[in-house]
Amino acid sequence: MTIAAHTLGCKLNFAETSDIISRFTQAGWQQVDFSDAADLYVINTCTVTAIAEKKCRNAIRQATSANPNAIVAVIGCFAQNAAAEVANIDGVDIILGNGQKHHLLDYVERYIADHKSITNSELSSSNPEFHLAYSHADRTRTFFKIQDGCDYFCTYCAIPFARGRSRSSTVTETVAMARQIAASGAKEVVLTGVNTGTFGINNGETLLQLIQQLDKIEEIERYRISSIEPNLLTNDIVDFVASSRAFLPHFHIPLQAGSDKILSLMHRRYNTHFYHNLLDKIKSVMPDACIAADIMAGFNGETEEEFEKVKQFVESLPISYLHVFTFSERPNTAVLKLDGRIAIHQRREHSRQLQAISDLKKQQFYQSQQGLSRRVLWESTIKENMIYGFTDNYIRVRQPFTPQTQKLVNTTTDFPLNNYIPTDEVFE
Repeated sequence: MTIAAHTLGCKLNFAETSDIISRFTQAGWQQVDFSDAADLYVINTCTVTAIAEKKCRNAIRQATSANPNAIVAVIGCFAQNAAAEVANIDGVDIILGNGQKHHLLDYVERYIADHKSITNSELSSSNPEFHLAYSHADRTRTFFKIQDGCDYFCTYCAIPFARGRSRSSTVTETVAMARQIAASGAKEVVLTGVNTGTFGINNGETLLQLIQQLDKIEEIERYRISSIEPNLLTNDIVDFVASSRAFLPHFHIPLQAGSDKILSLMHRRYNTHFYHNLLDKIKSVMPDACIAADIMAGFNGETEEEFEKVKQFVESLPISYLHVFTFSERPNTAVLKLDGRIAIHQRREHSRQLQAISDLKKQQFYQSQQGLSRRVLWESTIKENMIYGFTDNYIRVRQPFTPQTQKLVNTTTDFPLNNYIPTDEVFE
Protein backbone atom coordinates (compact mmCIF):
# COMPACT_ATOMS: atom_id res chain seq x y z
CA MET A 1 0.00 0.00 0.00
CA THR A 2 1.24 3.47 -0.85
CA ILE A 3 0.71 6.74 1.03
CA ALA A 4 1.20 10.35 -0.08
CA ALA A 5 0.95 13.45 2.09
CA HIS A 6 0.44 17.16 1.55
CA THR A 7 0.97 19.63 4.39
CA LEU A 8 -0.43 23.15 4.63
CA GLY A 9 0.47 25.84 7.13
CA CYS A 10 3.08 25.95 9.86
CA LYS A 11 6.27 24.06 10.69
CA LEU A 12 4.33 22.34 13.46
CA ASN A 13 2.10 20.74 10.84
CA PHE A 14 5.17 19.52 8.93
CA ALA A 15 6.55 17.88 12.07
CA GLU A 16 3.22 16.18 12.74
CA THR A 17 2.78 14.99 9.16
CA SER A 18 6.22 13.44 9.19
CA ASP A 19 5.48 11.68 12.48
CA ILE A 20 2.19 10.33 11.11
CA ILE A 21 3.81 9.11 7.90
CA SER A 22 6.54 7.34 9.88
CA ARG A 23 3.86 5.31 11.67
CA PHE A 24 2.55 4.12 8.30
CA THR A 25 5.99 3.25 6.91
CA GLN A 26 6.78 1.31 10.08
CA ALA A 27 3.57 -0.63 9.41
CA GLY A 28 4.76 -1.52 5.90
CA TRP A 29 3.32 1.29 3.79
CA GLN A 30 5.46 2.92 1.12
CA GLN A 31 5.54 6.71 0.82
CA VAL A 32 5.25 8.25 -2.66
CA ASP A 33 5.07 11.81 -3.93
CA PHE A 34 1.72 13.58 -3.64
CA SER A 35 1.58 14.00 -7.41
CA ASP A 36 1.83 10.23 -7.90
CA ALA A 37 -0.97 7.67 -7.81
CA ALA A 38 -1.32 6.46 -4.21
CA ASP A 39 -3.67 4.23 -2.23
CA LEU A 40 -4.01 6.84 0.52
CA TYR A 41 -3.70 10.61 0.40
CA VAL A 42 -3.26 12.52 3.66
CA ILE A 43 -3.89 16.27 3.67
CA ASN A 44 -2.84 18.00 6.90
CA THR A 45 -4.71 21.28 6.87
CA CYS A 46 -4.47 24.85 8.12
CA THR A 47 -7.25 27.27 9.03
CA VAL A 48 -5.31 30.48 9.67
CA THR A 49 -6.64 32.13 6.50
CA ALA A 50 -9.30 31.56 3.87
CA ILE A 51 -6.49 31.05 1.36
CA ALA A 52 -5.19 28.10 3.39
CA GLU A 53 -8.63 26.52 3.28
CA LYS A 54 -8.83 27.06 -0.49
CA LYS A 55 -5.50 25.26 -0.85
CA CYS A 56 -6.95 22.35 1.09
CA ARG A 57 -9.79 22.00 -1.40
CA ASN A 58 -7.33 22.16 -4.28
CA ALA A 59 -5.22 19.41 -2.71
CA ILE A 60 -8.27 17.19 -2.36
CA ARG A 61 -9.08 17.68 -6.04
CA GLN A 62 -5.48 16.89 -6.96
CA ALA A 63 -5.61 13.64 -4.98
CA THR A 64 -8.91 12.45 -6.43
CA SER A 65 -7.70 13.26 -9.94
CA ALA A 66 -4.48 11.29 -9.47
CA ASN A 67 -6.38 8.24 -8.22
CA PRO A 68 -10.20 8.37 -8.07
CA ASN A 69 -10.22 5.12 -6.09
CA ALA A 70 -7.82 6.27 -3.40
CA ILE A 71 -8.66 6.83 0.26
CA VAL A 72 -8.52 10.56 1.04
CA ALA A 73 -7.95 11.60 4.66
CA VAL A 74 -8.28 15.27 5.61
CA ILE A 75 -6.82 16.00 9.03
CA GLY A 76 -5.76 18.93 11.18
CA CYS A 77 -7.05 22.44 11.85
CA PHE A 78 -9.48 22.94 8.94
CA ALA A 79 -10.87 19.44 9.55
CA GLN A 80 -11.21 20.33 13.23
CA ASN A 81 -13.06 23.62 12.80
CA ALA A 82 -15.09 22.84 9.67
CA ALA A 83 -15.66 19.08 9.60
CA ALA A 84 -19.15 19.43 8.09
CA GLU A 85 -17.82 21.64 5.30
CA VAL A 86 -15.02 19.19 4.53
CA ALA A 87 -17.50 16.30 4.50
CA ASN A 88 -19.35 18.01 1.64
CA ILE A 89 -16.27 17.91 -0.60
CA ASP A 90 -16.44 15.02 -3.05
CA GLY A 91 -13.88 12.30 -2.53
CA VAL A 92 -13.14 12.72 1.19
CA ASP A 93 -13.34 9.48 3.14
CA ILE A 94 -11.78 10.24 6.53
CA ILE A 95 -11.95 13.51 8.49
CA LEU A 96 -9.94 13.80 11.71
CA GLY A 97 -9.39 16.83 13.88
CA ASN A 98 -6.25 17.49 15.88
CA GLY A 99 -7.43 15.31 18.74
CA GLN A 100 -7.48 12.19 16.56
CA LYS A 101 -5.09 12.68 13.64
CA HIS A 102 -2.19 10.92 15.37
CA HIS A 103 -4.36 7.78 15.35
CA LEU A 104 -4.87 7.97 11.57
CA LEU A 105 -3.38 4.52 10.94
CA ASP A 106 -6.06 2.93 13.12
CA TYR A 107 -8.82 4.83 11.33
CA VAL A 108 -7.46 3.87 7.89
CA GLU A 109 -7.38 0.21 8.86
CA ARG A 110 -10.98 0.51 10.03
CA TYR A 111 -11.97 2.17 6.76
CA ILE A 112 -10.28 -0.55 4.69
CA ALA A 113 -12.23 -3.14 6.67
CA ASP A 114 -15.73 -1.68 6.26
CA HIS A 115 -15.45 1.14 3.66
CA LYS A 116 -17.59 3.46 5.79
CA SER A 117 -16.64 7.14 5.87
CA ILE A 118 -15.27 8.42 9.18
CA THR A 119 -15.51 11.82 10.82
CA ASN A 120 -14.04 12.51 14.25
CA SER A 121 -13.28 16.09 15.16
CA GLU A 122 -13.63 15.76 18.92
CA LEU A 123 -11.06 17.72 20.90
CA SER A 124 -11.21 17.48 24.66
CA SER A 125 -10.85 20.94 26.18
CA SER A 126 -10.31 19.61 29.69
CA ASN A 127 -7.47 17.17 29.04
CA PRO A 128 -6.35 17.13 25.38
CA GLU A 129 -3.60 14.73 24.38
CA PHE A 130 -0.09 15.89 23.59
CA HIS A 131 2.17 14.10 21.11
CA LEU A 132 5.86 14.90 20.79
CA ALA A 133 6.80 14.72 17.12
CA TYR A 134 9.58 15.62 14.72
CA SER A 135 10.13 15.60 10.97
CA HIS A 136 12.17 12.71 9.56
CA ALA A 137 12.72 13.46 5.89
CA ASP A 138 15.73 15.78 6.05
CA ARG A 139 19.02 14.62 7.57
CA THR A 140 20.24 18.19 7.94
CA ARG A 141 17.33 19.90 9.71
CA THR A 142 14.31 18.70 11.66
CA PHE A 143 11.23 20.45 13.00
CA PHE A 144 10.64 19.35 16.61
CA LYS A 145 7.17 19.80 18.11
CA ILE A 146 7.63 20.67 21.78
CA GLN A 147 4.25 22.32 22.52
CA ASP A 148 0.67 22.41 21.28
CA GLY A 149 -2.43 24.52 21.83
CA CYS A 150 -2.95 28.10 22.95
CA ASP A 151 -4.74 29.84 25.83
CA TYR A 152 -4.54 33.37 24.43
CA PHE A 153 -7.70 33.64 22.26
CA CYS A 154 -6.65 36.68 20.26
CA THR A 155 -9.75 38.16 18.63
CA TYR A 156 -8.71 37.24 15.06
CA CYS A 157 -7.48 33.70 15.68
CA ALA A 158 -9.27 30.37 15.24
CA ILE A 159 -6.30 28.24 16.29
CA PRO A 160 -7.27 27.82 20.00
CA PHE A 161 -10.55 26.28 18.80
CA ALA A 162 -8.63 23.96 16.47
CA ARG A 163 -5.74 23.05 18.75
CA GLY A 164 -7.13 23.27 22.27
CA ARG A 165 -5.38 24.48 25.41
CA SER A 166 -1.63 24.90 25.78
CA ARG A 167 0.18 21.71 26.74
CA SER A 168 3.53 19.96 26.44
CA SER A 169 5.55 17.06 27.75
CA THR A 170 8.04 17.43 30.58
CA VAL A 171 11.57 18.70 30.11
CA THR A 172 12.85 15.16 30.75
CA GLU A 173 10.60 13.57 28.09
CA THR A 174 11.32 16.31 25.57
CA VAL A 175 15.08 16.03 26.05
CA ALA A 176 14.83 12.25 25.67
CA MET A 177 13.21 12.68 22.25
CA ALA A 178 15.82 15.28 21.32
CA ARG A 179 18.43 12.60 21.96
CA GLN A 180 16.56 10.35 19.50
CA ILE A 181 16.76 13.17 16.97
CA ALA A 182 20.49 13.48 17.64
CA ALA A 183 20.89 9.74 17.05
CA SER A 184 19.19 10.14 13.65
CA GLY A 185 22.02 12.42 12.54
CA ALA A 186 20.14 15.73 12.31
CA LYS A 187 22.47 18.68 12.76
CA GLU A 188 19.89 21.44 13.29
CA VAL A 189 16.65 21.33 15.27
CA VAL A 190 13.87 23.92 14.96
CA LEU A 191 11.69 24.02 18.07
CA THR A 192 8.05 24.42 17.05
CA GLY A 193 4.67 24.79 18.70
CA VAL A 194 1.47 26.78 18.55
CA ASN A 195 2.55 29.03 21.43
CA THR A 196 6.08 27.78 22.02
CA GLY A 197 6.84 30.17 24.86
CA THR A 198 4.19 28.53 27.06
CA PHE A 199 6.14 25.25 27.13
CA GLY A 200 5.72 23.64 30.55
CA ILE A 201 2.75 25.75 31.63
CA ASN A 202 0.78 22.60 32.44
CA ASN A 203 3.48 21.07 34.65
CA GLY A 204 5.29 23.97 36.31
CA GLU A 205 8.29 24.04 33.98
CA THR A 206 9.55 26.72 31.57
CA LEU A 207 10.96 27.08 28.09
CA LEU A 208 14.19 28.45 29.57
CA GLN A 209 14.66 25.25 31.58
CA LEU A 210 14.12 23.20 28.41
CA ILE A 211 16.56 25.07 26.19
CA GLN A 212 19.21 24.98 28.92
CA GLN A 213 19.00 21.18 28.88
CA LEU A 214 18.80 20.88 25.10
CA ASP A 215 21.96 22.94 24.76
CA LYS A 216 23.85 20.15 26.55
CA ILE A 217 23.16 17.60 23.77
CA GLU A 218 26.45 18.07 21.94
CA GLU A 219 25.49 15.85 18.98
CA ILE A 220 23.00 18.55 17.92
CA GLU A 221 25.02 21.43 16.53
CA ARG A 222 22.31 24.06 16.14
CA TYR A 223 18.88 25.00 17.48
CA ARG A 224 16.44 27.61 16.30
CA ILE A 225 13.41 28.73 18.31
CA SER A 226 10.45 29.01 15.97
CA SER A 227 7.78 31.68 16.42
CA ILE A 228 7.58 32.92 20.02
CA GLU A 229 5.26 35.54 21.50
CA PRO A 230 7.03 38.79 22.48
CA ASN A 231 5.71 38.75 26.04
CA LEU A 232 7.14 35.24 26.50
CA LEU A 233 10.60 35.95 25.06
CA THR A 234 12.16 36.96 28.36
CA ASN A 235 15.48 38.71 28.90
CA ASP A 236 16.75 35.49 30.48
CA ILE A 237 15.98 33.55 27.28
CA VAL A 238 17.58 36.23 25.11
CA ASP A 239 20.71 36.31 27.28
CA PHE A 240 20.93 32.51 27.27
CA VAL A 241 20.67 32.32 23.48
CA ALA A 242 23.38 34.98 23.16
CA SER A 243 25.81 32.94 25.26
CA SER A 244 24.75 29.38 24.46
CA ARG A 245 26.69 26.70 22.62
CA ALA A 246 24.08 25.85 20.00
CA PHE A 247 21.11 28.25 20.01
CA LEU A 248 21.33 30.56 17.03
CA PRO A 249 20.86 34.34 16.68
CA HIS A 250 17.58 34.03 14.82
CA PHE A 251 14.15 34.97 16.17
CA HIS A 252 10.64 34.93 14.76
CA ILE A 253 8.58 37.30 16.92
CA PRO A 254 4.95 37.98 15.91
CA LEU A 255 4.08 41.68 15.89
CA GLN A 256 0.65 41.42 14.19
CA ALA A 257 0.04 45.20 14.36
CA GLY A 258 2.19 48.30 14.65
CA SER A 259 -0.45 50.28 16.50
CA ASP A 260 -1.37 50.17 20.19
CA LYS A 261 -5.01 50.75 19.31
CA ILE A 262 -5.11 47.73 17.01
CA LEU A 263 -3.02 45.56 19.34
CA SER A 264 -5.62 46.25 22.02
CA LEU A 265 -8.47 45.31 19.67
CA MET A 266 -6.61 42.11 18.87
CA HIS A 267 -6.20 41.33 22.60
CA ARG A 268 -2.44 41.05 22.19
CA ARG A 269 -0.44 41.00 25.42
CA TYR A 270 2.08 43.76 24.73
CA ASN A 271 2.27 47.21 23.19
CA THR A 272 4.55 48.81 20.62
CA HIS A 273 6.87 50.24 23.28
CA PHE A 274 7.41 46.78 24.79
CA TYR A 275 8.00 45.25 21.36
CA HIS A 276 10.57 47.86 20.32
CA ASN A 277 12.44 47.47 23.62
CA LEU A 278 12.54 43.70 23.18
CA LEU A 279 14.12 43.99 19.73
CA ASP A 280 16.59 46.58 21.02
CA LYS A 281 17.54 44.13 23.79
CA ILE A 282 18.17 41.35 21.26
CA LYS A 283 20.30 43.58 19.05
CA SER A 284 22.30 44.81 22.05
CA VAL A 285 23.57 41.30 22.81
CA MET A 286 23.36 39.82 19.27
CA PRO A 287 23.97 42.69 16.79
CA ASP A 288 23.85 40.38 13.74
CA ALA A 289 20.70 38.51 14.80
CA CYS A 290 18.05 37.88 12.18
CA ILE A 291 14.65 39.00 13.48
CA ALA A 292 11.48 38.18 11.55
CA ALA A 293 8.05 39.50 12.43
CA ASP A 294 4.52 38.49 11.44
CA ILE A 295 2.21 41.40 10.70
CA MET A 296 -1.41 41.54 9.64
CA ALA A 297 -2.67 44.12 7.16
CA GLY A 298 -6.21 45.47 7.24
CA PHE A 299 -7.44 44.47 10.69
CA ASN A 300 -10.50 46.30 12.01
CA GLY A 301 -9.76 49.94 12.79
CA GLU A 302 -6.75 50.20 10.45
CA THR A 303 -7.83 53.47 8.83
CA GLU A 304 -5.41 55.28 6.53
CA GLU A 305 -4.41 57.53 9.43
CA GLU A 306 -3.80 54.53 11.68
CA PHE A 307 -1.91 52.74 8.93
CA GLU A 308 0.55 55.63 8.66
CA LYS A 309 1.38 55.02 12.34
CA VAL A 310 1.82 51.32 11.59
CA LYS A 311 4.26 52.01 8.76
CA GLN A 312 6.27 54.49 10.80
CA PHE A 313 6.57 52.03 13.66
CA VAL A 314 7.58 49.12 11.44
CA GLU A 315 10.16 51.27 9.65
CA SER A 316 11.68 52.14 13.04
CA LEU A 317 12.20 48.50 14.06
CA PRO A 318 15.55 46.67 13.73
CA ILE A 319 13.88 43.77 11.92
CA SER A 320 15.32 41.72 9.06
CA TYR A 321 12.08 41.00 7.22
CA LEU A 322 8.31 40.61 7.64
CA HIS A 323 5.79 37.87 7.01
CA VAL A 324 2.84 39.96 5.78
CA PHE A 325 -0.68 38.54 5.95
CA THR A 326 -3.82 40.15 4.57
CA PHE A 327 -6.40 39.91 7.34
CA SER A 328 -9.33 37.58 6.70
CA GLU A 329 -12.12 36.97 9.20
CA ARG A 330 -12.28 33.46 10.63
CA PRO A 331 -15.56 31.86 11.73
CA ASN A 332 -16.44 32.00 15.44
CA THR A 333 -13.73 34.53 16.31
CA ALA A 334 -14.41 37.61 18.43
CA VAL A 335 -13.40 40.01 15.65
CA LEU A 336 -16.75 39.36 13.97
CA LYS A 337 -18.36 41.41 16.75
CA LEU A 338 -16.01 44.39 16.30
CA ASP A 339 -16.74 47.52 14.30
CA GLY A 340 -14.37 49.26 11.91
CA ARG A 341 -14.10 46.63 9.19
CA ILE A 342 -11.70 47.56 6.37
CA ALA A 343 -12.55 47.06 2.71
CA ILE A 344 -10.76 44.17 0.99
CA HIS A 345 -9.04 46.43 -1.55
CA GLN A 346 -7.65 48.56 1.31
CA ARG A 347 -6.37 45.46 3.11
CA ARG A 348 -4.54 44.35 -0.02
CA GLU A 349 -3.04 47.79 -0.56
CA HIS A 350 -1.82 47.87 3.03
CA SER A 351 -0.29 44.42 2.49
CA ARG A 352 1.50 45.66 -0.59
CA GLN A 353 3.00 48.62 1.24
CA LEU A 354 4.10 46.51 4.19
CA GLN A 355 5.71 44.01 1.82
CA ALA A 356 7.65 46.87 0.22
CA ILE A 357 8.95 47.85 3.67
CA SER A 358 9.90 44.21 4.28
CA ASP A 359 11.82 44.00 0.99
CA LEU A 360 13.80 47.10 1.94
CA LYS A 361 14.52 45.79 5.43
CA LYS A 362 15.70 42.50 3.98
CA GLN A 363 18.14 44.18 1.61
CA GLN A 364 19.46 46.36 4.42
CA PHE A 365 20.02 43.23 6.50
CA TYR A 366 21.90 41.57 3.63
CA GLN A 367 24.06 44.63 3.18
CA SER A 368 24.90 44.72 6.89
CA GLN A 369 26.29 41.17 6.57
CA GLN A 370 28.27 41.61 3.36
CA GLY A 371 31.96 40.88 3.86
CA LEU A 372 31.44 39.01 7.15
CA SER A 373 32.12 35.33 7.71
CA ARG A 374 29.31 33.23 9.25
CA ARG A 375 28.87 29.58 10.14
CA VAL A 376 26.87 27.75 7.44
CA LEU A 377 25.23 24.34 7.64
CA TRP A 378 25.32 22.89 4.12
CA GLU A 379 22.34 20.91 2.86
CA SER A 380 21.93 18.15 0.29
CA THR A 381 19.83 20.46 -1.91
CA ILE A 382 21.37 20.78 -5.39
CA LYS A 383 19.87 23.32 -7.79
CA GLU A 384 21.41 24.52 -11.04
CA ASN A 385 24.70 22.93 -10.00
CA MET A 386 24.84 24.89 -6.74
CA ILE A 387 24.97 23.67 -3.14
CA TYR A 388 22.94 25.59 -0.53
CA GLY A 389 23.01 26.26 3.17
CA PHE A 390 21.89 28.65 5.91
CA THR A 391 24.07 30.83 8.06
CA ASP A 392 23.54 30.84 11.80
CA ASN A 393 21.55 34.07 11.37
CA TYR A 394 19.38 32.54 8.64
CA ILE A 395 20.79 33.87 5.42
CA ARG A 396 20.60 31.35 2.61
CA VAL A 397 23.87 31.09 0.71
CA ARG A 398 25.22 28.97 -2.11
CA GLN A 399 28.40 27.95 -3.85
CA PRO A 400 29.19 25.82 -6.90
CA PHE A 401 28.63 22.08 -6.52
CA THR A 402 31.97 20.33 -7.09
CA PRO A 403 33.65 17.14 -5.84
CA GLN A 404 35.17 19.29 -3.09
CA THR A 405 31.97 21.04 -1.98
CA GLN A 406 30.05 17.76 -2.16
CA LYS A 407 32.00 16.76 0.95
CA LEU A 408 30.42 19.69 2.82
CA VAL A 409 26.89 18.19 2.77
CA ASN A 410 25.52 17.99 6.31
CA THR A 411 28.56 19.75 7.77
CA THR A 412 29.09 23.24 9.18
CA THR A 413 31.83 25.53 7.94
CA ASP A 414 32.82 29.19 8.09
CA PHE A 415 31.73 30.99 4.93
CA PRO A 416 32.35 34.56 3.70
CA LEU A 417 29.16 36.42 2.81
CA ASN A 418 29.77 37.97 -0.57
CA ASN A 419 28.44 37.42 -4.07
CA TYR A 420 27.21 33.91 -3.27
CA ILE A 421 24.06 35.26 -1.60
CA PRO A 422 21.09 34.62 -3.96
CA THR A 423 18.96 37.63 -3.06
CA ASP A 424 15.83 36.24 -4.71
CA GLU A 425 15.59 33.19 -2.47
CA VAL A 426 17.44 33.83 0.75
CA PHE A 427 14.60 33.19 3.15
CA GLU A 428 12.19 30.26 3.35
